[in-house]
Formats: sequence, structure tokens, C-alpha cells
Amino acid sequence: MAALQRLILPAKLTDRLSTGWLNFAVLFLILLPLVIGAGLVIKSLPLLEQASIGTMLHSAEFSPQQGHFGFYAFIMGSVWVTLLSFVLSAPVCLLAAIYLTEYSPQWLTQSMYFVIDVLAGIPSVVYGVWGVLVIVPLLADYVAPALGLTTTGYCLLSGGIVLAIMAVPYMLNMLMEVFRSVPIELKEASLSLGATYWETIKWVVLKKGLTGIIAALSLGISKALGETIAVLMVVGNVAKVPKSVFDAAYPLPALIANNYGDMMSVPLYDSALMFAALLLFVIILVFNSITSFFLYRIKEQ
Repeated sequence: MAALQRLILPAKLTDRLSTGWLNFAVLFLILLPLVIGAGLVIKSLPLLEQASIGTMLHSAEFSPQQGHFGFYAFIMGSVWVTLLSFVLSAPVCLLAAIYLTEYSPQWLTQSMYFVIDVLAGIPSVVYGVWGVLVIVPLLADYVAPALGLTTTGYCLLSGGIVLAIMAVPYMLNMLMEVFRSVPIELKEASLSLGATYWETIKWVVLKKGLTGIIAALSLGISKALGETIAVLMVVGNVAKVPKSVFDAAYPLPALIANNYGDMMSVPLYDSALMFAALLLFVIILVFNSITSFFLYRIKEQ
């Protein structure tokens, strides 16, 4: 009996320690976004005490030396380049995922997983260099002249194309896993009732995987919102509100990466860059919250 108790006590102690470490890990992950947000707010306070949030969000004048900190142009640059990348990548990824999971031979699907891993592993600076060497001259010398326009190539469209390619491996991989997780019995039942294969994909596979599709597309948007190096290399980095996709822009991540550490002697400049990071954090937080709300409503239906 004593020997049995000696065996039980260490087991209970080990179980408590394991549970404690698991709880700590979960708590750490929950608190991490809060700590990041709180840190950005604290670093942004010097600027927030000098200027109103409404003025900074609606003004496009950004002249730190004169004390003008308008972030409207940077916000619009981030929004437009992200939307462009989404419009260019989402349909391609969705159609490619349907083909690779429902129509293509097994060897092609397995080969595509390797391609996805390669694309996901390429550093963002390589994508940026590729954009400078290929996309920028293509738009400046061929696309824009064909449309009767003039551009240097360093514009929103270049950033959108590069971001779209960077988002493809993440969205495509998730979409393929979503479609592969749809039970084969549902598709067999649909086919047995006389539905065509495409009708089965449209009304069974896509409908069953709707929440996963939304989650995959939102991951691609979040990836595009936070990307820095590749975008700043091709988007032009001009602090003005773009009027077309062939205009240069200046997204929030590029503003932070280009200027942090270079002009810290300017009053409030460090706080302004932290406020830009806070804006980016809030945009991603709001977007993910809206996505989670829609996913919740879909699951409740």
C-alpha cells in the first residue's frame, strides 16, 4: 500500500505541473495581444496629448518637422494595396484549390504542396527584388502605355501584384485543407441524387467549407496588411492619397520600416511611428473581429 501511494503522489504532482504549464501557455497567448496593444498605446501617448485622433486620421499632411502628423494617406495606401492583393489572389486561390482537390491527379496535388512550401519559404525581400526587376518595368513600359497612361511602375498595382503572389501559398494551402476535410459521404449522397459533379462542388463542398473559406481568405488579407519589405520596394513610398492603381502610395508598414531610427531627433516622431503601428494593429484587430463575427453567425445558421 505504501509503495502504491509513493507511485500515485509523483503522478499527481506531474499532472498538476503539466496542467499548470498548459494553463500558463494559454494565458500567455491570450495576454500577448493585450500587452502589444498596451505598449503601442503607451508609446503613442506623447503624440495623442498634442493632437486629436480625428485630425490625424482625416489629414493627409505629414510634416514632422512642422509638427503635422496626418495619417490618412498612409491608411488609404494600406487599404488599397491590401484590397488589390485580395482581388488578384482570392479568385485564383479558390479556383486552384477546387481543381487541385476535386479534379487534378494525385501527383499534381502532391507537387503543388511542394510548390506551396517553396513559395511560403521565399524571403519577402526576394519578392520585392523580383517586383522591381519584373513587375515595375512591365507596368511602366507595357501595361500603362497600352492604356494611354504614364507611370514609373512604382505604384499601387505593383504592390498589389507582389502582395497577391506572397499571399497565395497561405490562402491556397488552407483552402485545399478545407476542401479535403469535407466528408466524402456528403459528395456521394449528392451525386447519388442526380447532381452533377460541379453542382456537388457548388452546393455541397463550397457550402460545407464556407467558414473555412472565409478564414483562409481573412488570413491572406491579414498577411497582406502586415507585409513590409516587399511592398516598400515597389509601391513608390509617396505620402499622398492615390487616385488610381498606377499612382504611388505609402502604406503604414512601409512608413514604419523606412523611418524608424532615422529621424528620432524630431520631436514626437518616435511617438508618431508608434501611433502608425497602433493604427495597423487596430485595423487588423477590427478586421479579424468582423470576420469572427461573420463566422459565428454562419455557424449559428
